[in-house]
Amino acid sequence: MAKIFIVEDDQIIVKAITSALKNEFQVRSVANFRAVKQEILEFNADLVLMDIGLPFYSGFYWTNELRKVSQIPIIFISSSSDDMNQITAMNQGADDFVTKPFSLEILTAKIKALLRRTYAFAGAEKLEFADYFLTENTLILKEESEQLEVELTSSENKILTLLFRANGQVVTKEKILQELWQTDEFIDTNTLNVKMTRLRKKLSEIGFDQHIMTKRGCGYALV
Repeated sequence: MAKIFIVEDDQIIVKAITSALKNEFQVRSVANFRAVKQEILEFNADLVLMDIGLPFYSGFYWTNELRKVSQIPIIFISSSSDDMNQITAMNQGADDFVTKPFSLEILTAKIKALLRRTYAFAGAEKLEFADYFLTENTLILKEESEQLEVELTSSENKILTLLFRANGQVVTKEKILQELWQTDEFIDTNTLNVKMTRLRKKLSEIGFDQHIMTKRGCGYALV
């Protein structure tokens, strides 16, 4: 059973989510709001449900802290539904956003879809471009003396997989959005632009950002 960790200070919501998920998942909620990151890692969670407004530190803070050490999938659950909060969540590394009040059935479906995307999309497929290899949510640079790696979120892995498969041909934004929509990640062009900016910044750590070219008005290609 997959492990779901709930970071939410409203105990009514915690109990409702726990009741809806407990038959299909192992569920735990935060006990110490000063040690959210530690509790998630100790539980070895497979997915986190994260509120924005929390005691002591915000959900944005804890997501940023988690992303320093883990690419665990994170779904924000928040009553703050304006675009800026959703964009901030994505910039910090969130994979999805659910606005309160929400349907427990829809939340459960989103959890299952995100778990599928994260742990089953890439499978054993290995893709290569230049001296870089994409496999199992990791982009690897192999050099003579060392091997450098960058961990990817599920959506980042899917975007790169499409680009690697195209092998230099243009992948349109519409194609990327369509592929993400097929696994229930409903995003728009603006959100995709944010994801690509964040992805380029991450990939600059191993120099791969220079291989992603934007084809203005069309999409992206590897060069």
